[in-house]
Amino acid sequence: MSTPGLTPASPLKLKFPQSLAVYDDYAKAQKSVDFLADAEFPVNQLMIVGTDLKRIERVTGRLTWSKVAVGGILSGLWFGIFIGLVFALFTEENLWQVLLSTAFIGATFGLVWALIGYAFTRGQRDFSSITQVVATKYEVLVEHKDAARARELLAGLPGALPDPFA
Repeated sequence: MSTPGLTPASPLKLKFPQSLAVYDDYAKAQKSVDFLADAEFPVNQLMIVGTDLKRIERVTGRLTWSKVAVGGILSGLWFGIFIGLVFALFTEENLWQVLLSTAFIGATFGLVWALIGYAFTRGQRDFSSITQVVATKYEVLVEHKDAARARELLAGLPGALPDPFA
């Protein structure tokens, strides 16, 4: 039995959604949905949608040849150890010999590829960073047929009332 408005091709869609409330942070949107759940509202008729997406890049440090080399060695080392463990499952050779040889080969390849990749940037990106996409607003949507009841129940939420037209 399928839920009205939800199909296998689009499990995250409502048929005719209406804005119930807009919040500045996810916790407030979650609190309103939790409040409605406690009031036995059919919460499968709700969605929390992050809007006004922003890409944030946190610069973590300056890249140098030595940092790139160490990073390449370490990532290659881990990959080599993983490959060595897989090989060890299918070979009669000494486990340590297999692990050491694949770790060495992985570290060597990791070093070479990291340095080649860094050389191709030609100084255009001499820093490391972490990138994240975040929403600045969170909108609670409700199926149109349940919107009036949801607004009525949400009016009983302690604290500031949400503005459905924000």
